[in-house]
Formats: sequence, structure tokens, C-alpha cells
Amino acid sequence: MPINLPGRFELSDEVTAALSADLPVVALESTLISHGLPAPHNLQTAHNAQRAVRDAGAVPATIAVIDGVLRVGLDDKQLDRLASDKAVTKLSRRDLPWAIASKACGTTTVAATIIAAQKAGIKVFATGGIGGVHRGLAQTLDISADLAELARGDILVVCSGAKAILDLERTHELLETLGVAVLGYRCDFMPGFWTKDTKLPVDRRIDELGELAAIDTCRRELGITSGMLLCNPVPAEHELDAVVVDGWIAAALAAARAANVHGKKITPYLLADVAKQSDGKTLKSNIALIVANAQLAAQAATVLTAQSD
Repeated sequence: MPINLPGRFELSDEVTAALSADLPVVALESTLISHGLPAPHNLQTAHNAQRAVRDAGAVPATIAVIDGVLRVGLDDKQLDRLASDKAVTKLSRRDLPWAIASKACGTTTVAATIIAAQKAGIKVFATGGIGGVHRGLAQTLDISADLAELARGDILVVCSGAKAILDLERTHELLETLGVAVLGYRCDFMPGFWTKDTKLPVDRRIDELGELAAIDTCRRELGITSGMLLCNPVPAEHELDAVVVDGWIAAALAAARAANVHGKKITPYLLADVAKQSDGKTLKSNIALIVANAQLAAQAATVLTAQSD
């Protein structure tokens, strides 16, 4: 049964009803609204992702902290607030306790969304790209909390790989070390966010979601509780050239160093800088893959829910 803790953790009526009836539900992160995409694309994309989930037969559950309450399932008014309120902060695992205690308003990263989804009993989560090992690790020691959360989270995350601004090779290696299975949906290599192919092999290619259900059944029977990635390449019409993208990223990293940007601010800064360099091409690609991943996550949630009946 879904759990509600009034004043701390609350599910919308729609999400509660869906989970109680064993209907497919897809968790959606909210950082893209406040920090990931510029206005008006942020709010439009949040609505489009929710619509994609509904059109594919599942219930969307966008997650955020609103006035100190970790909410699973947001209404239009709450989405509007996240898109317009400049005081909204970006929340990862370590931030949730103080944000709730101080009655703050914040959007959830992949890590924080996984925590809330698990608490609610949601088994599938859609995002654009996960966090990972940042470039220049030797100098910064910057590794996203997303990876550790994936290692401990019993959840399927549908994504287009890790964000291209990261060190994809080290991220791929750390996923293996942490025991997070990387599955490729109709692809043999882990996608590179804006590009389809990184030459980093997935652990297993699956062409039909029935194969995913069989893998998930075996995972549960073996008592393996680490999460899984289902990697969905960016739609072909929105794929960008990897060499060109790398040039944009190198320039953005140099600008970030010059501006002394680091910590939570680095990812939004790099994404915005690359979008500017690309004349919006990366932004369009980002939006397209977010919506495509939401649709695939809904299809996966439907299959996995049917399997558990």
C-alpha cells in the first residue's frame, strides 16, 4: 500500500488510487523544471512528459518538495510554481531532510526522485540523462549522488545514458562497480545523451519489453536490490554529431572554470552554455529524449505491473 505521512511525505489522490489498484505509475524528476531547461521550455516539457506517460497508459508522478512536503504527483499549479519561483532550489539525497524541516520548495534530482519513488512504491522512473562522474575527477572528486542511489535503489530508470557533459567512460565503469545493470533498448551501446552511441557496451540488449520483464523477475527472485538502467537512444531526428558536441562541451568547461562555477551549479551552467553554442540544437535534443523516455517508461511500467499481477 502507498504510504502517506501528512506534513512530510504525501501522494496525490491520483497516484494513491493508481498504486492501490496496481496500475502502472511512472515517477518523473522535477529538476528539469527549475534548473535543467529554460522558460518556457521547462514547463512545456514537464507537461509533455506527463502527457506521454498518460498516452502510453500509465499515471505520471512528478516529484518535488513543496513547502516542506515531499510530494509524489503534482498538479498544474504546483508545476507552475516550480517553473516561476526563483527561490526553488535543487535537491539531492543530502538536501531532503533540511528542505523538509525548513518548509522549503525544491526540485528533485535523479537521486532524490529515486528515494521518493521507492518510498511510494513506484518501480519505474523516467529522466533525460543520469548524473555520473564529472570530467576532471582528479581535481574535483565530483561524482553525482545519482550513481550511489542507483546502486541502492530497487527501481528501473529509463534514460538516454548519462549527460554528455560528464566523463562517460568513468561513469560506465562505476555503474559496473556498483552493480547497476545497464540495459540497451534496441541498442548495443550506452547512449551519449545527445548522441546515440558512445562505443561503451551495454550489459544486455533487449528488443522487446517482455525480455525486460523476465530479467526483472530473475533479479527479484535472486534478491538483487540494486537498480537497473534501461537506456533509450535519443530519437534519430534529434541526434547530434559527437565530435561537434565534444567541442561545445570543452568550451563550456573552460568557461565554467574561468567563472569558478562548481558544485550544484555546474550541470545547469554547462547545459545552458552548450545550448547557446549549438543555437538551441542541444535543447531541442534534450526535450525530445525526455519525452521519448517518459513514453518508454510508461510502456515498461505497464509490462512490469502486468507481470506482478
